[in-house]
Amino acid sequence: MKRTQNEKISQIKIETLVVGIDIGKESHYARAFDYRGIELAKLLKLATRRKDLYS
Repeated sequence: MKRTQNEKISQIKIETLVVGIDIGKESHYARAFDYRGIELAKLLKLATRRKDLYS
């Protein structure tokens, strides 16, 4: 089913949490936003290698 941009936007409600994730080779980054596009927390950086997770 193909939806228009307005139909997609109308699905976002007050309860909606939008999370953007950038997957990279060395690190991953994530951000969370509320339904208005206001950032809820600072940028989160996640290591991709096991040894970096425990150092």
